[in-house]
Amino acid sequence: MKKFAIILGVLVVLGVLVLLLIMAAGVNYNHLVKLSQAVDSQWAQVQNVYQRRADLIPNLVATVSGAANFEKSTLTEITAARASVGQAKIDPNTAPTDPAKLAAFDQAQSQLSSALSRLLVVVERYPDLKATENFRDLQAQLEGTENRISVERRDFNAAVQAYDTAIKSFPELLYAGAFGFHEKPYFAATAGAETPPKVQFDFNKTAPAATNH
Repeated sequence: MKKFAIILGVLVVLGVLVLLLIMAAGVNYNHLVKLSQAVDSQWAQVQNVYQRRADLIPNLVATVSGAANFEKSTLTEITAARASVGQAKIDPNTAPTDPAKLAAFDQAQSQLSSALSRLLVVVERYPDLKATENFRDLQAQLEGTENRISVERRDFNAAVQAYDTAIKSFPELLYAGAFGFHEKPYFAATAGAETPPKVQFDFNKTAPAATNH
């Protein structure tokens, strides 16, 4: 009888320990779910600001194309860059887990940034655009959007860092992979990435004469 009581006591203790482990695992699992959802939520914000910029470009192109002798090749370049962004398909609501897909998306956006910057440099040769209210409004919207892109990319990387750190920490690392929690990629830092492209037009300076093409 005494032996049976000892065995029963051991089983009860083991049962309690198992229950505590299950409860702890459940808490940690919920924590990982919360971190993963935070990454997805921040990714949606990133997509929103990039889409906002893409939506502004047709209006920008329409506005500057009305200027006499405007460089058509520049308009073609930015239109093509915007189209390439649309081809870099990534789920807008779920953060990518494939670094290659995120890199392709980032490259397409970088090409669009470069094309946009070149377009805005060319625009400075056309002082008549300064009288266009729509152009000035676009200038302000683009500047604000570029700033938001920088902020949202930074916040996305911070969310990814918190998530990736969690799945690599004990005890989550013991079961994270089994439950489908895998490492998520960051936006790669590039030279000058901490400073958004400057959208500024100095119309007080005398602009050189436009070159006919």
